[in-house]
Order: sequence, then C-alpha cells, then structure tokens
Amino acid sequence: MNKLFALILSLMSFSVFAEDPVYTGFFSNKALDGYDTVAYFTDGKPVKGDKQWQTEYQGADWYFSSQENLNKFKADPQTYAPQYGGYCAWAVSAKNDFAPADPNQWAIVDGKLYLNYNAEVKAWWDDDRSGHITQGDQNWPALLQ
Repeated sequence: MNKLFALILSLMSFSVFAEDPVYTGFFSNKALDGYDTVAYFTDGKPVKGDKQWQTEYQGADWYFSSQENLNKFKADPQTYAPQYGGYCAWAVSAKNDFAPADPNQWAIVDGKLYLNYNAEVKAWWDDDRSGHITQGDQNWPALLQ
C-alpha cells in the first residue's frame, strides 16, 4: 500500500494550487486548517485557533488561540508563517510541486515551521531535512510564478 501511495503522489500534479501563496484547501480560506501557527513555537504543538482571533495575511485567514498569539503574528508574520506557504515541504523539495499539508505533521528547524502531507511523507522529509530544505528553498520561488 505504501508503494502505491508513493506512486500516486509522485504522479499527481497539485499545480491547481499554484496561484495561491498559502495553502488553504479547496473549500476554505483558513491557513493551516485554522490551527494557530504561533502555538507551534510557543506551545510546541498544534493548537486549534478561534475565529474571534483572526487576521488576513497573503490572501488567507489565519486563526489564533489567543489575542497574544494574534498580536505576535501581526507584529512579525514571516517569523511564524510556515515555510512554502504551508504546503507539503517534501513535495516542494522532492517533486518541485504543490501538495496539501497536515497541520499535525510538522517540524521546526532553525526557527522555521515546516508541514508535510502525512506521517509517512514527513518521515521521508525527516530522513534528510537539511537537503530537503535546501532543495525546497531553491524550488519555492519558481513554483509561485
């Protein structure tokens, strides 16, 4: 089953997302499925945000679990926003393509937040984090064009 999943993922093109700099899914405008991006840094875990504490950034709605986290994000969104717009870091690096990401499959490396599609894909990314980050950083600007 894992090989079939990998084959399907590698053959699929998620280019339909190319116009959006932040992944929000098809039927939502919520970044990170409504999770609080600041909480990854302050709480060390994914925390659901609340619509009472939200802001717009890069065309997406960002939700937070507190006014304090909202204020931190608004003061410095580039510090807290996930890399590659919250798309799957492995897909950006290994496939030079877009794929959705699961807010529960995350890592902070050198003060930057990265998300991945699922636990298996995150394990592939974890096998060579620095290599994937280097390649993803090279691929990302061209993907946005």
